[in-house]
Amino acid sequence: MTVFIHSYGKLMTTARKHQVSISDTPYYHVMSRCVRRSYLCGTDIHTGQCYEHRREWIAERIRLLSTIFAIDICSYAIMSNHYHIVIKIDAQAPQSWSFDEIIQRWLCLYKGPFLVQKYQKGETLDTAEQRVLEDTVEDWRTRLGSLSEFMQQLNQVIARQANLEERCTGRFWEGRFKSQALLTEEALLTAMAYVDLNPIRAKMAESPETSEHTSVQERINPRFELEQALAHNPDINPHHFSRFPVKKLAVFEGNIRSDIQHGVLFDIKDYLTLVDTTGRIQRKDKRGYIAKKSLPILQRLGIDADDWVGNTQKFEAIFYKKFHYRRRDKNVA
Repeated sequence: MTVFIHSYGKLMTTARKHQVSISDTPYYHVMSRCVRRSYLCGTDIHTGQCYEHRREWIAERIRLLSTIFAIDICSYAIMSNHYHIVIKIDAQAPQSWSFDEIIQRWLCLYKGPFLVQKYQKGETLDTAEQRVLEDTVEDWRTRLGSLSEFMQQLNQVIARQANLEERCTGRFWEGRFKSQALLTEEALLTAMAYVDLNPIRAKMAESPETSEHTSVQERINPRFELEQALAHNPDINPHHFSRFPVKKLAVFEGNIRSDIQHGVLFDIKDYLTLVDTTGRIQRKDKRGYIAKKSLPILQRLGIDADDWVGNTQKFEAIFYKKFHYRRRDKNVA
């Protein structure tokens, strides 16, 4: 369970299945933080040990897992002791994947039970075995579209690698990941910008293009070394993974609505301009406001330009209270 602190100060818990409801929204902001003084990345000021290379671990694994799962990455930022991701759950994708494709995707991460190995060798299955295999694959179909399964594959492996590197055992993450539903266009846009601007607020970078290991830098200067990523993730089977093209970050589809929204409902030029301008304002040595005429995306969404700056600085405090909800819906991931 995840603990939320409401405005009146009372601690409340919300079961994971009530936090993720695809029928309400496919977009979620997720965050994981290291426990105590553990460092995910950067340099531990207490020991002087540098863990900067772990940023690449996270960025690479996010992309690899996104390719395997029905999860699109809208934005991400990897900080010194935590990371943020804004994701889109593509609920329709697993339904379009064939029986064999589901198996291939699952075998990227797991060896697979005896029946699956027998099926892949072309050996004949009796009726009972065939029924068990079909039930197993349908379970995998569901799990390949699950945010919880995606995050488990991300956090458990990173924790194991970090503990091995530090020659220690025990908990690495501060409980389970936090998930926040993004129910409106404003919430999605603010979350994405908030995440991309994290390094600038933390004085780790002065501009979006120099913000290392963020989605905004990757959109400006795309780069992904597959061989290196697979070398850093030996648990992923390269034979099975090679069957799937590496998924790019979620695309910006502009502002034309359709029955099925495959990407992010904004224009990429508008978004990059918005993040760049907001980032300059958030630096303490800069003062000013966002010129509405230069950022039409705010006008289209009816967002006040002056309020925008405050929202992107205090996103979690504002939107966790504004958009947090609890549902008892069976259509969950």
